[in-house]
Amino acid sequence: MFNEGDKIDDFCLNGIDEGSNEKVFCFKDLIQDRKNLILYFYPKDNTPGCTTEACDFRDNMNFILKYAAVAGVSPDSIVSHKNFQKKHGLNFPLLSDPEKKILNLFGAYGEKKTYGKTSMGVIRSTFLITPDMILKKAWRNVRAKGHVNAILRYFENPDK
Repeated sequence: MFNEGDKIDDFCLNGIDEGSNEKVFCFKDLIQDRKNLILYFYPKDNTPGCTTEACDFRDNMNFILKYAAVAGVSPDSIVSHKNFQKKHGLNFPLLSDPEKKILNLFGAYGEKKTYGKTSMGVIRSTFLITPDMILKKAWRNVRAKGHVNAILRYFENPDK
């Protein structure tokens, strides 16, 4: 599992760009204009929490792009991602990790509790990665509602 300050190995996943075009994305493709990358992991397309979080990223993209590019990752298929993106007008890439390789590397897959029940699944998490592939900030096991606002507050005052 990566921790803040760690160097991230390059990775590649299948996904769709903001125009729903299928392609293989490697880290270098996700970094735009040598900005940071917000890589966020979410459990499932078109579920209430994941929709809230994705739409919050979408609605704040003009501000976020001053600091970082954004990409979402879940185990869902490309077809599922295309439907999710189209239904909600999402303006950032969605990557598919059905084997959970990248999810596991970031510690975003594992045991979690939902409504008091323990199960294995995606742990909603977000990572800020520098263009030099250093994990600058990790937000682990977050709630969908209000999470993007926490990221925005961080960008406004990263020393806090």
